[in-house]
Amino acid sequence: MFVRAGLVSLGLLLLSRVLGLVRESALAAAFGTSGLGDLAVLMLSLPDWLAGLLASGALSYVLLPHWAAQDAARQAHSLRRIGHWLLLAGAALALAIAWQRASLLALLVPGLPDALQAVGAQALVWSGLAMPAALLAALWSTRLQHGRDFTGLYAASLVLNGILVLALLLVATGWLPANASTFLGWSLLGAMLARLGWLRWRLGADGPSTPVQPPTGEASLPALSVWVWAGLVAGLPLALPFAARSLASQHAEGALATFNYAWKLVELPLVLAIQLVATLAFPAISRALVPGPGGPHDQAYVASAAIRSAFALAWTLACAAAAALLLAAPALAQVLYGWGRMGPDALVQVADWGRAGAWGLLPQALIAVTLTILAAERRLQAAVWANAAALALLLACGALGASEGAVLMWLLNGLLLGVALATLWALGPQRQAWLPWPGMWAPALVLLLTAAMQGAGMLRIGATGVLLELVLAGLAATFVIAAGWITGPDLRRALGR
Repeated sequence: MFVRAGLVSLGLLLLSRVLGLVRESALAAAFGTSGLGDLAVLMLSLPDWLAGLLASGALSYVLLPHWAAQDAARQAHSLRRIGHWLLLAGAALALAIAWQRASLLALLVPGLPDALQAVGAQALVWSGLAMPAALLAALWSTRLQHGRDFTGLYAASLVLNGILVLALLLVATGWLPANASTFLGWSLLGAMLARLGWLRWRLGADGPSTPVQPPTGEASLPALSVWVWAGLVAGLPLALPFAARSLASQHAEGALATFNYAWKLVELPLVLAIQLVATLAFPAISRALVPGPGGPHDQAYVASAAIRSAFALAWTLACAAAAALLLAAPALAQVLYGWGRMGPDALVQVADWGRAGAWGLLPQALIAVTLTILAAERRLQAAVWANAAALALLLACGALGASEGAVLMWLLNGLLLGVALATLWALGPQRQAWLPWPGMWAPALVLLLTAAMQGAGMLRIGATGVLLELVLAGLAATFVIAAGWITGPDLRRALGR
């Protein structure tokens, strides 16, 4: 059902995410898990994170259905209008970040040594300067998404990360100016502008520079309340790992970078498998939940089949990815980060924290599908409140002293489980029919067996067995998927169409 439709998107997304991992690898090589590493991670990730928190998700949730009901002239007019507002917002954010850079630095990297405070303030200024370009890129990416130009959409991140990887490699190999922070700042601005140039070229005749006559009548935009709810739904889940990363900084210098590298091990299967399944399932679920000519009984059957397939595939892939990460985290850490200025102790920490975070893939699989259903039914308030409560609890635990990376990973797992249960409850009584229980227990059982064997040392491989460790992880993931295939007709339906 979902696999064939997403092969092109999967290939392009995979390429962009792999280059994103190369960027993290170059970051680790250039700075290791030092205070400078903390600052480099923050400076390079803050603009797009803020754009995602404040704009990217809201733009997709609001503008895609809004543009679907408009003609080309109104679409272009609203694109220009929103672009002007986002540029003003980006400029205001840049000024605010520069003005409050000391306070923000204490909030985002509380464990930064005094000797690096001036460098950290400069790094935040560079991040602020990149904000207008980041916000405008979010809008133009949404426009490409509306036009189904996935080549342009995913290649934009290739442009950005390609420039940053080159800059970081220059730092890692010593071919850099005396001031690495300034060099990376200019590189960040150059990468952001290059991405904007690519997006503008892909927009072509629909781009914002094309003269557009204002349509007759008032081309109104969606109400402010619509934007607020959409922004909260999309932004709050991004805030959880970001806040945990900042809390980790309290533990020791370089802990922010270590947490970031460990989270990347979890994020890759989350984006490439779980969230992709939910994205591809969205149209099928949306159509199935709309009353059709077949009557309520036929509609309920079609909706149940589509939703059960999505749950089965997302859950099985989450179990497979978790099993693989439990076994291969040391090998992945070695391959991705085991060069340059990364020390062996830091690699062990990355692997241990990544293993802890692997268990969070399971509740996130449930969340991805439940949010798809709730979005299709336009009742996302429960998800907003659940994520807001999780963020508040995380910050409260941080205030009480939770700062060690593994502890924060397990705390995130528990909070994500709470969000999953809350969103499942929000589905109502239908959840009993929508959850494919027969196809969920077998993958989970194989995962638990893998975890037990790994914990007992039965699947432990020496430091020289990186390739063997990766092969073993692949076999474990295959066994998980095979267990789901054998016991779950819903998974067979999802993979067979």
